Amino acid sequence: MPLPPASGTGRYFARAAKSIRLIRQGCTNRPFFHISVTHRRRLNSQPVIEQLGSYDPMPNINNEKLVALNLERIKYWLGQGAHVTNPVGELLGLAGFFPIHPRSYMTAWRNRKTSRENQAKAEQQPMESKA
Repeated sequence: MPLPPASGTGRYFARAAKSIRLIRQGCTNRPFFHISVTHRRRLNSQPVIEQLGSYDPMPNINNEKLVALNLERIKYWLGQGAHVTNPVGELLGLAGFFPIHPRSYMTAWRNRKTSRENQAKAEQQPMESKA
């Protein structure tokens, strides 16, 4: 049985391209992600090289999405030439480690636009019901 990913004992080849990516865990309708270093062209039989953090996308009772990052190890792997996938880049941007990802700006813009449209509809409905 292979060792758990957090142990950092997965086999890896020194010169092979690495990637910092999200690996989905959890159940149906309840995702949970590990932020891990893997080979770029990872085969399913290969274990991850090292687990660098976790991300829980489901809001808790305080409406928070929890992220845990080991920034020292992320710096190390970036120094070794590891590539960062877009979802991990977004998380690192929101954490203040990277500049904010452009997709984060677009998501915020869409959310503000939707909330303005919903607010305008809510204001029009009481006027129509009075008339």
